[in-house]
Formats: sequence, structure tokens, C-alpha cells
Amino acid sequence: MTTILLAGASLALLACSAWAQTPEERLAASRAAAGQLTQQLGAELRKELAAGGPVQAISVCRSVAPEIAGKLSRQMGARVARVSLKTRNPLLGTPDAWEQQALADFDRRAAAGDKPEALEVHEVVAEPAGRYFRYLKAIPVQPLCLACHGAPDAIAPEVKDRIAQEYPHDRALGYSPGQIRGAVTVKQRLAD
Repeated sequence: MTTILLAGASLALLACSAWAQTPEERLAASRAAAGQLTQQLGAELRKELAAGGPVQAISVCRSVAPEIAGKLSRQMGARVARVSLKTRNPLLGTPDAWEQQALADFDRRAAAGDKPEALEVHEVVAEPAGRYFRYLKAIPVQPLCLACHGAPDAIAPEVKDRIAQEYPHDRALGYSPGQIRGAVTVKQRLAD
């Protein structure tokens, strides 16, 4: 995993060069961060699924995904995370009001036929603590996601048991391919 993270770190630094200042640079850097997070997470998930199946892959979402997001956040000087309307880990994945609205819009757009992998939104938002550049990129449900996020009656008993142990407040079930599982969010504080 270290090789993947180092390669991603180099890409992040090239993409954002000390956190871009123009709107176009911020958008490009946010897209790069979202791409790195999903690519690195996907690679780790596929590796663990091949090595030990869904039970072993649960540790990737629990430990590796926040680690990748944390490293990207530190590199970029912005918050990079995953959020969802149906959280598995409410401490790390609960969306704020802006993210909730955008995720609900993603769900409506996907249901209306928009391609889930193309859904993104960005804007400058004034909040009580200041102005922020906000970016959200949809994470569509892929077939490999269904082993842990599909219909509850289709999830293997050992996977259900592990999820119940790791995530006692899990709500991230019942998805189908093409739905919106959540999104990568980027939040950068802007100079006043």
C-alpha cells in the first residue's frame, strides 16, 4: 500500500501545487484528490477481496480508507473524506448540511438517468466560520460493493456478523449497482 500512497502523493502535489488559488485550479485539485481516494481505495479493496474475501475487505473501509483520506487532507491543506446519506460509520461518514443536500440531488439525478460516475458539484459557500470551496464527487455502487452493501438477505452471514461487530450503527445496506453509495468531499478554507 505504501507504493500506492506515495504515487498518489506525487500526483496530488502535481495536481494542486500548494493548493491552487483560482477556481479552476481548486476544481482540478479536488477532482485529483477524489480520483486518488477512489483509485487507491478500489485497489486495496480488490486486493483484500482476492486474498480473503469480503470479511477481510471490511478492514480496508474501516482503516485504510480514513488513512488515505487523512494523508490527502494533510497534503492538500483541505478536508478530504467520504460521506453518505446511509452511513456505515457515523463518526467519519456523516454529511454536513451542504453535503446532505448535494447527495440528495445526486440520488434524484441518478434516478432520472444521469450517469452516477459523472455526478459532481462544486461551489464557494459562506459558513459562520468563513468562506469555503466545496466539492463533492459521487461514488456509484459497483458490483464488488454488494458483498457488504447489497440487500441484507443477500449478504453472507459471516459478513453480516463482521459488519455488526465493526459497525454497530450501520445503515449502509440495500444498495443496487448504479445507485449513489456516497461521495468524496473536499472542503478548503478560503482566505477572507
